[in-house]
Amino acid sequence: MLLGYNTNGFAFHSLQSALEIIAETGYQSVALTLDVHHLNPFSSRLEQELEQVRKSLSDLNLHCVIESGARFLLDSHHKHQPTFLSSSAIQRQKRIDFYCRCIDIANELNAKTISLWSGTALEKTPSNELLVRLCDGLEKVCRYAEATQTKIAFEPEPGMFIDTMANWQMLLQQFDHPLFGLTIDVGHLQCLESSPIPTILQQWENRIWNIHIEDMRTGVHDHLRFGEGEIDFHSVMQTLKQINYSQGVHVELSRHAHMAPKVAKESFHFLQACLE
Repeated sequence: MLLGYNTNGFAFHSLQSALEIIAETGYQSVALTLDVHHLNPFSSRLEQELEQVRKSLSDLNLHCVIESGARFLLDSHHKHQPTFLSSSAIQRQKRIDFYCRCIDIANELNAKTISLWSGTALEKTPSNELLVRLCDGLEKVCRYAEATQTKIAFEPEPGMFIDTMANWQMLLQQFDHPLFGLTIDVGHLQCLESSPIPTILQQWENRIWNIHIEDMRTGVHDHLRFGEGEIDFHSVMQTLKQINYSQGVHVELSRHAHMAPKVAKESFHFLQACLE
């Protein structure tokens, strides 16, 4: 597996500085969250920026996954809106178009995976209608991804329409595709699931294409530094070794961006120790 760090944890650094610090710390992978200040996909300078980032990733020997969870990139007034679930077809298409841009950017950066989630609906809507909207959007995104064989790694997210592994399984019964898999957030499993984390990792080992990792407490969706929550990371990391997971394990501590270099370093040493 490749230890990595999410650039949303470097919100106060330039992307170039973030990549350099992540690589210098010892990480081998980066979860690149496209955002207004980090490779904005709507920037007029995108082509030049892509060239620079592509070179930096190569020079720094960093594997890359594209993350699409920027808070206000598509709507400066409403966090994580619009979504697959928005009542307006125009707004849903805006989210779909963004994911297609993510796929294009992934291709430019030699990244093989983009990570996404269901989102939430702002209006009260029957669950069956939300599921129809979600499946329709996922079908369009997966169809677009076929040209480059980009993997679509879906993340169950607390507070969103698809939040638990049970709801993920329900979604999978309604929509499936060869390019459709999972982003597993280890903290989310601690937050919402009753089954042991290693059991869930073993159950879905053939579908896991991307991992987020941080500490967390049961029932509280708060991304914590390692050692501040309740997770047994030794068993988590050993399970990932046992199932031969070979992709990125990305630390996600966006709320600690004000102390990013320190937290990135301590996180790396913590996870390395768990592996050894």
